[in-house]
Amino acid sequence: MPWRSHRAYPLPSRRPILPIGSATGPPNSFVPVLRCSMTNHPEVIIRSGFRGLRYVDGRLGEVLEPGRYELPRRRFGGRRVPRVEIVLVDVRERELNIKGQEILTADKVAVRVNIITHFRVVDPVAAKERVADFDDRIYSDVQLAARRSLASMTLEAILTNRNQLSEDILRDVEGVSAGYGVEIIRADVKDLVFPGNLQEVMNRVLTAQRMAEAQMVEARTRADRETLEAAARAESTRVGAEADAEAKRIRADAEVDALRRLAAAAEAYAQHPALLRLRELETLGALGENAAARLYIGFDKHVAD
Repeated sequence: MPWRSHRAYPLPSRRPILPIGSATGPPNSFVPVLRCSMTNHPEVIIRSGFRGLRYVDGRLGEVLEPGRYELPRRRFGGRRVPRVEIVLVDVRERELNIKGQEILTADKVAVRVNIITHFRVVDPVAAKERVADFDDRIYSDVQLAARRSLASMTLEAILTNRNQLSEDILRDVEGVSAGYGVEIIRADVKDLVFPGNLQEVMNRVLTAQRMAEAQMVEARTRADRETLEAAARAESTRVGAEADAEAKRIRADAEVDALRRLAAAAEAYAQHPALLRLRELETLGALGENAAARLYIGFDKHVAD
């Protein structure tokens, strides 16, 4: 009789819900297992966030989505009852903490690193059939990827670019984990621990680097300020020179204009002598109004022999 869900076969409320057991192993490898037989467990429930792998007499049959399922009904007549086992696989995002990995860098410095890995199962069949324990496999793959990445980097490179270390680990392990149905979402380096005396030295080095960066920023700011001041002075000098040249040009134009007016007046006086005589009389009249003015007309200077 085929495997059916409760939608096709409504179940009475008096029937019990199948209990969930668990396989032994580390906390991260907790895998609920449902073992059912047609004689004592008529139904199973798979909760959201899980998938069920249905095995009949040890052979994988199908992958069950969340829901309530009914086993084939009890048969009589001495027929053999197949043994049904359902292995639940958690497909939610999970976290694996890899602590205290002591690794030598490229310049032979021992570094202890803690890595937090976020992953989820995307192929339940591959996760259970291709490897014995995918949690242990993820642990070892991330551990080896961290060792390879740290062994190729110097201590200075690790300190200045920790994100590169996380990216290298993720890039190294995500292709491998896809082969057994697991997607590695993140592999972040949480802590880097150095030997005691080296920690003090590195703290002093980092302090010196920060001071050097601050001095560099200050020097760059001072240079920029001096450049701006020099540019302002040059602009002020240029504007002043242009203003002086413009004033000189205006004065020269005024002088030329005055000379032109004098030349025009001289030409007029030359053509009309009466105008010159009239101008002389106007000048004499203006001088006559001043009591302190002295005017000498028609006196010849005689020199005694």
